[in-house]
Amino acid sequence: MTDIILALVILTLVGGAVRYIYKSHKKGVKCIGCPAGCSCSYKNREGGCCNEKH
Repeated sequence: MTDIILALVILTLVGGAVRYIYKSHKKGVKCIGCPAGCSCSYKNREGGCCNEKH
């Protein structure tokens, strides 16, 4: 029983992460993991904000 509950929890977490990435990609977010939220000084440079090292 414990294995089933653990598997459901893991599947829920992975499913939520996949859904978040899919929705962000659909919105056109260039860099989902950018800690500055793409409001950094590199935003207006060629290649977008998250291609440069902060």
